[in-house]
Amino acid sequence: MRTLNIGATGMLAQQTNVDVISNNIANMNTTAYTKRRAEFNDLLYQNIRRPGSTSTDSGTVVPSGIQLGLGVKTAAVYRITTGGNLTATDNSLDMAIEGKGYFRIQLPSGKGIAYTRDGSFQRNGDGELVTHDGYQVLPAITIPEDAVEIAVNKSGEVLVKLDGEVDEVNVGQLELSTFANEAGLEAIGNNMYQETEASGNPRSDNPNNEGYGSILQGFLETSNVNVVSEITELVSAQRAYEMNSKVISTADQMLATINQLR
Repeated sequence: MRTLNIGATGMLAQQTNVDVISNNIANMNTTAYTKRRAEFNDLLYQNIRRPGSTSTDSGTVVPSGIQLGLGVKTAAVYRITTGGNLTATDNSLDMAIEGKGYFRIQLPSGKGIAYTRDGSFQRNGDGELVTHDGYQVLPAITIPEDAVEIAVNKSGEVLVKLDGEVDEVNVGQLELSTFANEAGLEAIGNNMYQETEASGNPRSDNPNNEGYGSILQGFLETSNVNVVSEITELVSAQRAYEMNSKVISTADQMLATINQLR
């Protein structure tokens, strides 16, 4: 009976669905997290009678045929890249991107460049702008020790007021990178992504230019997870899992009936 295997593929698919939903819920408070959705495809079909085949030597054609499905498979887990809400933090080194784009981050030697929308930056011992893991923000920006005020405008210019000075000094320029297919970025953890062939090559420019978002200082982007929607999806996935397990139970009962025949 095909039913046992079909039911098993359905249970595995819904298990993956629950895994994805649970990860969304776990990251509901993660800065700049983008929720995921599982996508499913039906498996190959077994042609008992192929549609369009000739049924007689006079050329009559089978209109629909007999095709039996063999179950379901997980086709993809894709990211929904709509931005989250912005929340005020009053921290001068917190920066949110309003619109498209990612900050560029220099990973430790040999690991290349990563991209993130998590703008919760800090200063290291050398005054460099870094992530909470100490990875340098690119282009490199160093804030002097005697800076008493830090301002970042919408165009990404980092301006500081030095102790005893009146005029602001420009100490660096933030840049943003965009991709043709953001969903094709590879998540590597720590709120960061790396480019792939699916995402395409990054295009970098200053914030607030055409096609790029602007910088909001003192704000952070929240997760775009809608908890009510995720709980609803979780209940739906649970019921689908139960129904597939019922299919296997029914097939087992049918096989038991056959075994009892004398």
